[in-house]
Order: sequence, then C-alpha cells, then structure tokens
Amino acid sequence: MMPLSESELSEIRRRLGREPTREELALFEATWSEHCSYKSTRRLLRMLPTEAPWVLVGPGRDAGAVKLFDDVAVVARIESHNHPSAVDPYNGAATGVGGIVRDVLSLGAQPIALLDALYLGSLRTPVSRWLAKGIVRGISDYGNRIGVPTVAGETWFHASYERQPLVNVACIGVTRPGDLLPGRVEPGDVMVLAGNSTGRDGMLGSSFASRPLGSREEDIAAVQVGNPFLEKLLIDALTEAFERKLLRHVKDLGGGGLATAVSETAASSGVGAVVHLDRVHLREPDMEPAEILVSESQERMLLVPQRGKLGELLRLLDRYGVEASVIGYFDDTGRLRAVYRGRVVVDLPVGLAASAPPVERKAEPPPAPRELPGLSLAEEELGWLLERVVSSPRVAGKAWVYEQYDWGVQGRTAAPPGYADAAVLWLRDGTSRGVVAALAGNPRYTRQDPFRGAALSLAEAYRHVAAVGGEPLAALDNINAGNPEKPRQFWYFKRIVEGLAWMARGLGIPFIGGNVSLYNEDEHGHMVDPVASVLVVGRISDVTRATGLALTGEGLLVAVGETRPELGASEAAELLLGEPAGLPPEPRPREEAAAAKLVRRLIEDELVLASHSVGLGGAAAAVARMAVAGGVGARLDLAALCPACRSPLEAGFSETPGRYILEVPRDSVGEVLRRAEEAGVWARVVGEPGGSYVELASGRRTLARVPLDGLSEAYATTLEKLVREG
Repeated sequence: MMPLSESELSEIRRRLGREPTREELALFEATWSEHCSYKSTRRLLRMLPTEAPWVLVGPGRDAGAVKLFDDVAVVARIESHNHPSAVDPYNGAATGVGGIVRDVLSLGAQPIALLDALYLGSLRTPVSRWLAKGIVRGISDYGNRIGVPTVAGETWFHASYERQPLVNVACIGVTRPGDLLPGRVEPGDVMVLAGNSTGRDGMLGSSFASRPLGSREEDIAAVQVGNPFLEKLLIDALTEAFERKLLRHVKDLGGGGLATAVSETAASSGVGAVVHLDRVHLREPDMEPAEILVSESQERMLLVPQRGKLGELLRLLDRYGVEASVIGYFDDTGRLRAVYRGRVVVDLPVGLAASAPPVERKAEPPPAPRELPGLSLAEEELGWLLERVVSSPRVAGKAWVYEQYDWGVQGRTAAPPGYADAAVLWLRDGTSRGVVAALAGNPRYTRQDPFRGAALSLAEAYRHVAAVGGEPLAALDNINAGNPEKPRQFWYFKRIVEGLAWMARGLGIPFIGGNVSLYNEDEHGHMVDPVASVLVVGRISDVTRATGLALTGEGLLVAVGETRPELGASEAAELLLGEPAGLPPEPRPREEAAAAKLVRRLIEDELVLASHSVGLGGAAAAVARMAVAGGVGARLDLAALCPACRSPLEAGFSETPGRYILEVPRDSVGEVLRRAEEAGVWARVVGEPGGSYVELASGRRTLARVPLDGLSEAYATTLEKLVREG
C-alpha cells in the first residue's frame, strides 16, 4: 500500500511536467510519507510554543537544544518505533535506541542518557508477554552495548496495546553552546556516507510507519536490524571529529534513508545536491538504485566535513573501523539529482522532494466517555483498595524493566531508576551541576479526554523534575495517535496538540522538538489508546542535593498542593468499576507552576528529607511508595489532606495534579508552611512516618492499617510474576 494518493501523484506529474522515474517515485514515497513529511499534522503542531531566551535549537533539526548553564547545552530528542516493535519487538526497539542516539550526535553532542516510555499489553496473554520481553531486551541490549545508560521512563499496561505496543525512546546529550553544529551547508561542500553498509533491511520503513499494520510476514522486511557495536564506533569516531572541528554538518539516515537526509539538508540550506548512488558502500551488490536511495539500514550518517578536512575525516573514520564513502556534493542549482552508473535517475527541485503538500484532515469528536458513577467504599475496604492499587502493574515497581538496563555506565547517574521521580545526571565537568529529566504519559487520561490528558502528561513530567529539586527548562513530545484518515481518530490528535500547547503556555515552558506516530490501530481498525509521551529536561546546580522519594522516618509528612475530589479516570475508579470512567482531573497550570517553584526552592535550601509528586493512585499510593522505598511505615490523615472531600476514598485516591508529599524535618515544618503561605500554595501537615504499617486515618481515627511487608512484596514482585506467569 503506497502512501502517495492519486492527487499527490497528479501533483508530482504536474510539477515535473513528465512522468516520474521509478527512483523518483521511491523517493516521493519516502519523503512524502506521513512519517517523514508530517503532512497531516504540521499545521496543528505550529500551535506549540517553541521560543524562550534559553532555547538554542528549536523544532526542525534532528534534535533540540537549550542552554543548561552559560557553558553547557543540553541536546534532546524523542522518537517512536511503534510499528517495527509490533512486528519484531527486539529489533524494532533496539533500532529505535540507535536512531535516537544518532539524532543527538547530529548536533555535535555527546549522548549521556536514554529514557523510554513503553505502552504494553496486559501481560496476561502469550503475545503480550512476548512483545514486552522482546522490547525491553532490545532496548537493554542496544543501550548497554553502546555505553549510554537508560536512566528513567514510563511503563503502562493495558489490553489496548496487546498487539500494537507503543515504544517511545528519548536521548539526552551535552556539549558547549558554541560547539553545536549549525546545521547548514554551502555549495561545494562534500557529502560523506559513514557507518553501516546499505542493505535491503528496513526498506521503505517510513512508508510502513505511515499506514496500519498488515500481516507480520508482509511487514517484517520494513524492520531494520541494528548493530550496536558499529554504533559505538560511530559515537567514538564522531566525538573525536567534533573535538577536532572536522565537521560542519551531520545528519542521521533515519526514515526515508538517503533520500530524506539529502533532500532535507539541501532544502534547509537553500542549495542543490548531486548524489552518486553507485558510490554508496553496499551490503548486497545487486541492489537497484531505487533501493539504495530509500533503504533505511541502520548506523548510517551523512557527514559534511569542513572545507579542507575531508582527508583528515576519512583517515579518522578508517582508524575507528568505520566504513565511509564520498557520495556527492552540494551545489547552487536548487535541484536534487541522483546519478547511477552515469545515468541521472532523479532530477527534482529540492523543495518538491523535501516538502509534501499539506493534507487537510477532518476532526470529529467521538461519543462522550462513560460518566463517573457515584463510588462508595466501606472504610474497612480502604486497605484492600490500597493493596490493589499498589499491586496494579501500572503503579507497581518497574524493577523488572530497569534492572535489565545498565543505568550506571558513564558514572553520571546521581538518581538511579526507582530512587526518585526523575533522573539526575551529573555533568562530570569539575562541578556538582547536573541535568534532570523525566518522561510521563497517561493513556487512560488521553482516551477519556485528550486535551486534559495531554496537558496532564506535560504537567506530570514537569512536576517530576521539580520533585527532585530540578528547574524545568524545555519539553519534547511524542504524540501517538490513530489513523488520520478517520475523523474520529484524528480528533484525538488535534485535541492532544491543543492540550499540550495550552499547558506549555501556562507553565512558560517551550517545546524544542518532538515526534508524531500515527496509524496506531489494532487488526480490526480500532485505535489503540492514544497518548502523548512528554519529556521534560531541566537543570540542577548541585546533584548532591537532589531529593529521592524514600522516607527516612525522621520528619513529618507535608502535602503541597490542594487535593480536590477528582476520582474521574483514576486508577482506583478503574479497579473498582472494571473500566475507565469519568473525565480526568482538571489541569491547573498556575497552581502547578507555583507548587513546583516552591518545592524546588525548599529542596535547594535543604528543607526536605524526601519528596514525591502525587499522580497515579493518588496521595495514598504516593505515601505507600515512599514507605516501601524507605522501609519505614507511615500514617496519612485523609481529613487533613482534603477537608472538602466527601469520603476517605476521594481524599486518598483522587489524582488531582499539582501536588507533592514531602517529608520535612520536624524543626523545619513551620518554615516550610510559612514559605508556602507566602507563595500562595496550599500546604498542610498530613501525617508522619514510622512503624511497620501504612495507615490511612481521619484525624485520630485509624481507617485502615496495611502491613508494610505485604505492600513491599506486592510492589516489588507484581510485574515480574505477570511477565513469567501471565
């Protein structure tokens, strides 16, 4: 199934004044695919705010960059590999890691961390367990072998993803602001194709990602096969090339392969290009020119050396064992020409090759989701519900996932997985400064209300960064939605973008990049639960002050941010009803920003012993996780937490955003509450750690007592048991 419509083919013929060649058709199939061109979505994506004084590189390049400190830039990118991972979970996920690392390399940065957001099936069927195991192993093997740690992420489980999982991977790198590659070329610049040989694996993967899945046998040829050892050589070679100032431009050969890389590079610089396809080093010598042009074989990069540095670059690549071919040059014609054995097989205006005409899609709202019925729970069942929430695979510990990752390689990880709400990475530059990063996404929220769901995903990632003491600086989004040709599915995408834009403006945080993945449907044409995975990156001046979530038993529990009776689309509601119901809680950007600023400053001034943002499962689950992490029991006063709530169920399990549970030294509680009042942020003492139970109370009356040992066992083992036994 070709992604080119009849109207697009007619437009190509009209613009060319002739029939396109076979090679030109292959090029258009790649560069005009939804995956590469964003022809259905780019108009809407312009709603996202992208500017701030600290933004160095915004959307449009392979990665974005912000000024972390005056002498440090952080580079980041997020990308999906959903369709390949559904067909071949190991290679699909692994090559997603490889591609995202090369995107960060393309700006001249050193990759220092990976994060992943995985949306997987229920784990109760053999196929969902096979997919989950393969995906996690693919990420683990590739990341571990290239020496880039996987340090944080998001993992969600639901039957919606039984056969169509979502795999979103992010990478972070660092460099000096002045060392960022400018991303422009000039006539006379030479092209070097470096890395893996070109083969038939991953053929037209961009087209594959721009339609619903077919049969596994039909789609397997579109999945790339990764070589992490070669990727490591590329990383090391390019790092030295950056240090020696040998390169002026670097671009990953991702979706669309050589066709997209060359046409996008030429178009962004307003130049033409000549590519000699017969000079490309091949894995299969009988490849046709069209295949060479659009192959998506992995571990390949387009390098443009500084003038007079070609020989030095080639010698450096040879020393690292990285194969390279000089395949062409840029000129001033404004045309893209591809030559094969003396025959011109492509001759197009660069702008035509690189820019598909936009497609107007209709957006039609689906029927309203089920309203939240009145929920009631006997007080004696509160402990049972807490145990169910904590042992839900969406809430339970994800050690089975992150223990397969080498999160400690490079020696930067100051806050390892499970220790804190966000990853904290030491710069290792002779100071205590660091990068903070967090990923968040909630498909249940987005299915029930995509505007609120997307806004809340951004707010949650923002809150995670603040919870460790970080200052949020920028966001990147990975929007996973359905078939844009179906108005009810495209409506979700439209509302997701609107929600992200609204929340970003409210928080004052720019988007510096992102990714769109469409056509995420099951075999019956039903859209999987849509979701926006949001990465927020920030800074911290002293990584030794980053605060984890484990209770120490030495302070009191202070809730920051007002709790409201908002059980809609909550974990507790789904567990009690057997399906999602109601609207997600209301996003409140002003309250979110004020609470985050307060918490960050309290941590900076060392007034916090433990910190955890309130999210999935509500405050009861947040306190339980803190207790499990610290091996210390806790008592939570639900009446103090939410005076306006009508029941302990609402108080304990509402998922109102903008909230934190802090453990504060007893002699600092007065100072913390005074600062909260000055900042206009709701804050109260709501309990204390200690003992061997997690207790839910109303004033002095104990409503539920759950043994900490049992909670710890359920939290730690649920996921592994499901993976093994279903």
